[in-house]
Amino acid sequence: MTASFSLSPEAAEPRLQVARRTLERLRSVPALAPRYASHVNIHTLDRLATVPPLAKEDLNTALAHLEPAAEQAATWLFQSGGSTGAPQVGYAPTGFYMAGVHAHWQPLDRTDVFVNVWGAGRMWGAHFLAAALADLAGCRIIALGSVAPQEYGDWLAFLAARRVTAIGGTPSVLRLWFAHARAAGLRLPALRKVLWLGEAWQPQLAEDLAVVAPDARRWGMFGSTETWVVATNTPDCPADTFHPLPDQLVHADDDGLLDFTTLNPEMLNPVLRYRTGDAGELTACPCGRPGSAMRVLGRRDSVVQVRGLGLDVDELIARAERAPGVARAQVVLTERRGRATAVEVLLLTGGQGAAPDAERLRTELFAATFTLSTAFQHDPESFRVRPVEELVSNGRTGKTAGLVLREGA
Repeated sequence: MTASFSLSPEAAEPRLQVARRTLERLRSVPALAPRYASHVNIHTLDRLATVPPLAKEDLNTALAHLEPAAEQAATWLFQSGGSTGAPQVGYAPTGFYMAGVHAHWQPLDRTDVFVNVWGAGRMWGAHFLAAALADLAGCRIIALGSVAPQEYGDWLAFLAARRVTAIGGTPSVLRLWFAHARAAGLRLPALRKVLWLGEAWQPQLAEDLAVVAPDARRWGMFGSTETWVVATNTPDCPADTFHPLPDQLVHADDDGLLDFTTLNPEMLNPVLRYRTGDAGELTACPCGRPGSAMRVLGRRDSVVQVRGLGLDVDELIARAERAPGVARAQVVLTERRGRATAVEVLLLTGGQGAAPDAERLRTELFAATFTLSTAFQHDPESFRVRPVEELVSNGRTGKTAGLVLREGA
């Protein structure tokens, strides 16, 4: 069983006192105490593997009860989960644990001019996390954040003039930058490093980079606002393979789902076998670095990426199906070359009573769903709600899925 952990028993078990303390914190939460009642002695990895995995809703319940606070400096509260207008809360101290990341992963150095294009504000974490990394590297930083579509040309010219050497953001946001640059014939010849976090690397992004910035190489981070940065990779690693940090214990279960346990005594979120919804496996990385690496195979929950943010499809459907006149709802996500271009909610009427008010429901869903209002803030017309006589089904199997993915023209 211990072979399914990223660390050997010899490396991990002397540090399991952090996991035992996390367990005690979870046992202090009345709503969670019964599930952990028989788990009191996790001195070995085999015993840790018997502890029930922690789901997102469990962690939210724990945090609402514990309300953790940093011992020094401020406690930052971040939007966690990505889907609703009432954000789930994640906690981090000033610095966002990036000193531990920087000790083992240093894509930036003092000679770099780094552009931070992760969105700032609105309880997002990645922008500030990347800024903390840049601070540790001692480089120059341009904290640009999000820009409007009509601004790309001017900003790209500015970045070229400043001889920017590094840029960071979610792949879908970076894709916009480099697609605009390629279409406009702009080049960033000084760019050498592309940092990313928040979703899987996109092959289309690599194609644009080869034209716009042929000397640029990717540097990836894996994590969430529940776990913070768990693992990193370098240009020598495959884009889907990451090396866990020493204070992160990764476990792959028999179903191929990954869970994460913190060994960092300063971690505010009680991360104990926490499942992010990602499937994966522990493997050897082709880069040749010793130790277990983590290969991420994709998501296995109802959360899908929409322009770098997580959209909980099941939750969106549940909201729609509570509306009068709706018998069933279905989400259709249209993508073009790996990027979400539109989201449509189809409403199947029940055949009785008044037809659903699609426009009113659209307004309610857009206002109440954090991902939609943020991802489509510049093109709100790309989110639609439409009554239909039948939902999209699989002609071969007859099944009607809650989520349908379409490739746009």
